[in-house]
Amino acid sequence: MASRISAPLRRLVESRAERVCEYCLIHADDAYVGCQLDHVISEKHGGPTVLENLAFACAYCNRQKGSDVGSTAKATGEFVRLFNPRTDFWSAHFRLVGVRFAWRTAVGEATIRLLKLNDPLRIEERQTLKRNGKHPSAAAMKRIKRT
Repeated sequence: MASRISAPLRRLVESRAERVCEYCLIHADDAYVGCQLDHVISEKHGGPTVLENLAFACAYCNRQKGSDVGSTAKATGEFVRLFNPRTDFWSAHFRLVGVRFAWRTAVGEATIRLLKLNDPLRIEERQTLKRNGKHPSAAAMKRIKRT
């Protein structure tokens, strides 16, 4: 059974993320279905419902990630953990090339593939936002440039 996340904790997670999905960097105002809180390490795997284990995620990223904590690296077939917004810098694992996500590491590759970040509909979404001057947002740029 999923634990209840208090309203104050929800607000803290949302504020810390500046209302930007911590995986695909879409702003909550631009996410078609909105954003949710994600347990980075799911409750199913023993992850607690605490600030340090919660991420702000758009509904699409959250649904694709599910309770997964990793995947296999395409090149080696070895298990690789997923990007962890609590311990990793986005720019260490990903880079934005136009509206596509490119990986810098095996963690980035596994995350892009598992979350389907370069799915044609996601690319179309980012192209539309870019044409309207909304992608990447100022809050997203902070993560892209952070080293």
